[in-house]
Amino acid sequence: MSGPLFRDRRSAGRLLSELLSDYTGTPNLLVLALPRGGVPVGYEVARALHAPLDVFLVRKLGLPGHEELAMGAIASGGVRVVNPEVMEAVPMAERVLEAVAEREQHEIERREREYRGERPPPTIAGRTIILVDDGLATGATMRAAARAIRAQHPARLVLAVPVAAGSTCAALASEADEIVCAETPEPFFAVGLWYEDFSETSDREVRDLLQSAGA
Repeated sequence: MSGPLFRDRRSAGRLLSELLSDYTGTPNLLVLALPRGGVPVGYEVARALHAPLDVFLVRKLGLPGHEELAMGAIASGGVRVVNPEVMEAVPMAERVLEAVAEREQHEIERREREYRGERPPPTIAGRTIILVDDGLATGATMRAAARAIRAQHPARLVLAVPVAAGSTCAALASEADEIVCAETPEPFFAVGLWYEDFSETSDREVRDLLQSAGA
């Protein structure tokens, strides 16, 4: 395995923006970032493409006691994606799902307030959306976000990350009109290995970057 590919998330975002440069000046373009780590990447992409930046929140609906097993996911705007294979195997699945979804919906609303304040969520219908994260390992969160955005009828949906497992990048291609994975190193192992600085992005940094992008 070679060394890190990026100094930090913002430098990764600058590199990613070069691969997305054809979208500069696209009418109704919107960059959506998955918090928290996707926001510094998305900030640089939005800045380079002269596009507005916002966050898109997703929470996995983990099976109680086996949280790594996703019954589905919920996302900004009250959109829900369900995993039918898992649901079929869960006793009283609907009741369990509702309880978990209610809890996670509260967390999405808390984070919406934390990051967006009083600003309403952006309009997605009819717009070109570039959905950004800092990398893809399994891709579960990005898949849920893509499906939730699709349900709101964008004109075009592009998934974009600086680094991804090649198999995940290929598997997610059907979820969008285009997928841009800047680097797909093999063996992949984990997103953080490809950054010199992969320290956690704080809530404050997310707020500051959104405020700066809005200004």
